[in-house]
Amino acid sequence: MATAGFAVGFGSIWRFPYLTGTNGGGAFVLVYLILSLLVGLPLFTGEMTLGRKAKSTPIDGMRRLTRKGSGWVSFGWLSLEAALFIMAYYNVLLGIVLSYIFKMAKGDFVNATVTKTAAIYDAYCQNPWLLALTSIIMLLLMGYIVMKGLKDGIEKYCKVLMPLLLVMLVIVALRSCTLPGAVKGISWFLKPNISLITPQVVFKALSQVFFATGVGMAVAFVYGSFLDEKTGSIPGDSLIIIAINTGVALVAGLCMFPAIFAFGMHPDLGPSLIFKTMPMVFSKMAMGRAFGTAFFILVLIAAISSALADATKWAKNKCILITLVLIFLLNIPAILSYNYWSDVKIFGKTFFDFYDYLSGNVMLTWAGVVLCLFIVFKWGFDGYMRDANMGAKRLQVRTWWKPIVCFVTPALVIIVAVGSLLSV
Repeated sequence: MATAGFAVGFGSIWRFPYLTGTNGGGAFVLVYLILSLLVGLPLFTGEMTLGRKAKSTPIDGMRRLTRKGSGWVSFGWLSLEAALFIMAYYNVLLGIVLSYIFKMAKGDFVNATVTKTAAIYDAYCQNPWLLALTSIIMLLLMGYIVMKGLKDGIEKYCKVLMPLLLVMLVIVALRSCTLPGAVKGISWFLKPNISLITPQVVFKALSQVFFATGVGMAVAFVYGSFLDEKTGSIPGDSLIIIAINTGVALVAGLCMFPAIFAFGMHPDLGPSLIFKTMPMVFSKMAMGRAFGTAFFILVLIAAISSALADATKWAKNKCILITLVLIFLLNIPAILSYNYWSDVKIFGKTFFDFYDYLSGNVMLTWAGVVLCLFIVFKWGFDGYMRDANMGAKRLQVRTWWKPIVCFVTPALVIIVAVGSLLSV
């Protein structure tokens, strides 16, 4: 449940819809579903199994499984760096979600129009001091939780709040799908146009698989370290977690895209998608103000659970303080990219977009390359299958997985990793 709590985070509710909106709708969804099975499932299973074998954090764990100074330890370092750069912009988004809780509660979006909703979002993002304040609040909150211990806390809250979030998403999706003109949005989201599948769509879809499941961030590695050989059915649990994550992502899409077409908006709104569409949906619902407030509270909790999973890879006490300061320093360019530095570009991207690209398309995918190569050349498929199947009672790794794990998955990950670098 704790690992599912990570998977059902902002990656499913915020990132998946906005990437779908900018990458062809149903075409992106189709590629994402295929890659979730061919890449996400075998690598998530392998990473969690490695965590269980190592009983440690990713860097120290890879040293234990190989040796100090081994090149395989780069998997741990890449995962740590990816998590750091994700937090460089992710924490800013958490601050915006926090502000939207209060905006919904105050009634700022009552009788909202497309123009009004966009204006509220744009006005907030133009104020770097407000963005900085809410970012600091979120950092302090997460630092406090980590220092107090989070293993039992995440599991405890995820068992209650994740189902509540799912129920909320289903209710909102039903309302969105019943809006006049919503059918066009449903069709655009769920009916793939094969001609729109390009290498760029594949690159983005794989980055989302890594981002949403935590593969390459070593999140599965961390949670696997809490298991023993008799605890958990790793292949089966991996499939359940990926299915939950994918299901929530699809429901989140049904919350937004029918509404977008119903309101005459464009689906390619980018990272602002959730903030410009969801208030509109709640404005058309009975008790929308209460539903909207509860929705953003639950989204914030889900997002925090994802962020805290990253935080487990850092040591406690003094290192937490150093990490929080480092994250905030990295937050500053992301904050300014909304306003004063909006024209400052790195490879044609704002700091916010560059952080997203660097962590999702480069660091996570190259961590995936290292993981693939470790499974094939160091661990071996027989060792992978034997270790993953310990304690497995439902789904088990079978010999027919071998062509996928040893050939298909590595080939896809390497092609996308190289292609992402070439397409900057």
